[in-house]
Amino acid sequence: MERRTFLRTGAAVAAGSALAAPTVLEASSGSSRISSRARNAGLKHSVCRWCYSGLTLEQLSAGAQSIGMHSVELLSAEEFPVVKEYGLVCAMANGPTSIPDGFNRTEFHERFISGFKQLIPQVAAAGFPNIICFSGNRRGMDDETGLENCAQGIQQVAGDAERHGVTICMELLNSKVDHPDYMCDHTHWGVELVKRVGSERFKLLYDIYHMQIMEGDVIRTIRENHEYIGHYHTGGNPGRNEIDETQELNYPAIMRAIRETGYAGYIGQEFIPSRTPLVSLREAVALCDV
Repeated sequence: MERRTFLRTGAAVAAGSALAAPTVLEASSGSSRISSRARNAGLKHSVCRWCYSGLTLEQLSAGAQSIGMHSVELLSAEEFPVVKEYGLVCAMANGPTSIPDGFNRTEFHERFISGFKQLIPQVAAAGFPNIICFSGNRRGMDDETGLENCAQGIQQVAGDAERHGVTICMELLNSKVDHPDYMCDHTHWGVELVKRVGSERFKLLYDIYHMQIMEGDVIRTIRENHEYIGHYHTGGNPGRNEIDETQELNYPAIMRAIRETGYAGYIGQEFIPSRTPLVSLREAVALCDV
């Protein structure tokens, strides 16, 4: 399912039952123990709002706070005050680009540059670290032209990002299942773009779910390219559902590999819960809290 077009399920989750989610059993040294809050052993925990359409932002923020998370992300500027009320941040703010219409089309540059120049100071003023951007769809464009067009556009706002201490992150998405024709669909293309932009405030959003579909070899890719990555998203494959034993990715091992790179940012949970939403979220955080 696409993030921007995800529809509400027929049964919205009541706030009371969602927030009263039971604690999670997690294995520790061969025995089970109860864990109701993240230990925050090394990684900071975030959740993507769009996956929880049955909850209000207030309900999701309260639930994230109760779990011991740090962030609710993919929010617009007018939503920033809500998460701040719960002592949370927005680890990845929405930007002016869209998945199909991104920096690879020069005809959009004026609008996108204006949008980033307006939004970057707002993200900085809220004390938040990142803002998202997209390459856009190919529409017949070759990789080299797309790289040049993206670099040209992003370089015009990179200085603003540097001055305000905000990182612009372009998301790697799969073009095989969810976003046909999307250009930034392989790590090597994204890494080349980061090199061409040449700013410490432009990096990649490495979505583990998407890159498992496109190229696999997730841990090796992260180890070899971590300096170009500014943020991570999770998701169970196939289906972007729970990140537990029902899918093919070993998230504890992936999280340990990310920690070993020295990464000190956020892990954004971006899976669509198939059970009680905050129970699923609590279990995912426990799984990744390595």
